[in-house]
Amino acid sequence: MGALPDVRVPGCSVEDWQAVLDLVEERGWKYQYSEGETVLPVPRAEAVLSRPVDAECPTLRVWPTDDVLAIFRFLEDEVIDFDVDLRELQGQERLDVLCGFFGEIGRRLGKPVLMDPQGDYGRPVLGFDTGVQRVVLLADRPDT
Repeated sequence: MGALPDVRVPGCSVEDWQAVLDLVEERGWKYQYSEGETVLPVPRAEAVLSRPVDAECPTLRVWPTDDVLAIFRFLEDEVIDFDVDLRELQGQERLDVLCGFFGEIGRRLGKPVLMDPQGDYGRPVLGFDTGVQRVVLLADRPDT
C-alpha cells in the first residue's frame, strides 16, 4: 500500500473544511499549521483555500494522539485530503486511534472518509462508511 496512503473526503466545500478545523480545536488534538517552513496560527478555511494559485500549499499536522499523525493539505475545496504514516500504526491501539479519527471526521461531515493506497487514487481499501457509522474494509467492494 505504501507508507503514506492517501486519505480523502470527497464532495466537500469550504464549510466542510472549516468543520474539520473546528473539530480539531474542539477535540483538543495537538496541531501545527504551516505555510512552507513558517508556522502560523490556523486561519479560517476560506482564507486558506482562497490563496493565490502560486502560493505554497499550506499543511495542517494533527496528532489525535502523540504517536499518530495526519497531515492535511489544502489542495482544493471539494476534497479534504490528508496522509497518514502506516509505519506509525503498529499495534491495534494505534489502528483504533486512526479508525476513531476517521469516524470523528466522517460523522462531523456526514461523508465517507476513504483511504487509498499511496498513488492509487480512487481505489479505497479502508474507510468510514456513513451507512453503518463505522470504519470498514473496502478493498473487496466493487461499488466504492
